[in-house]
Amino acid sequence: MGHFARLQLVGRVTYYVGWIALIVGGLVHINIARDLFSKIDLTQRNLFELSVVSFVICVASEVRALVAAGNEAPSAVKRPIAA
Repeated sequence: MGHFARLQLVGRVTYYVGWIALIVGGLVHINIARDLFSKIDLTQRNLFELSVVSFVICVASEVRALVAAGNEAPSAVKRPIAA
């Protein structure tokens, strides 16, 4: 697995983790499953912080992947024809 593919995989995983944490935080906020998450010491604030950090990591890895893709040398190098 190349560097570019690995960065995209990290970005994709953290994107989904961020959305899951945000949805679960919303459920805790409206008192659905609050007891379940309070038993494992996940508060609403912790879930929100997890989602923010996940989105920041997602954006950073996607930007790094785009920069890495732009800096790669093209596979076919065009050379001037010798006259």
